[in-house]
Amino acid sequence: MPLSEHEQRMLEQMERALYAEDPKFATALEGSGLRTYTRRRVYQAVAGFLVGIALLMAGMVAKQVWLSVVGFLVMLGCAVLAVTGWRKAPKPGEQPSGGQQARRQPRQKRSLMDRIEQRWQRRRDEQGGH
Repeated sequence: MPLSEHEQRMLEQMERALYAEDPKFATALEGSGLRTYTRRRVYQAVAGFLVGIALLMAGMVAKQVWLSVVGFLVMLGCAVLAVTGWRKAPKPGEQPSGGQQARRQPRQKRSLMDRIEQRWQRRRDEQGGH
């Protein structure tokens, strides 16, 4: 459920107060968030990609086509994870919760939720009328 505008403003005020009161603590909390998670995910994907290369080569050496195919699929999956993780990672000076992208997403979700609620209400009204 997305935050209302009032709740979002209150959250931003609390963040600013935290930065003003204890900037070192606030920076430590920021570093342990989304940026660290996505960085770790990218590193894991790179390691998986290397495992995929090893499987591909092992399949070639052992003349096992299925092993080479599995290695290729592992490489492909890890490459997709690395690229999507890298794109989602916020820039070092950027705050993940205060950017424009974070404000766009709730609107899209809200419109989806509005449509679902409208459909639900329409079905309830149709069933109640019969």
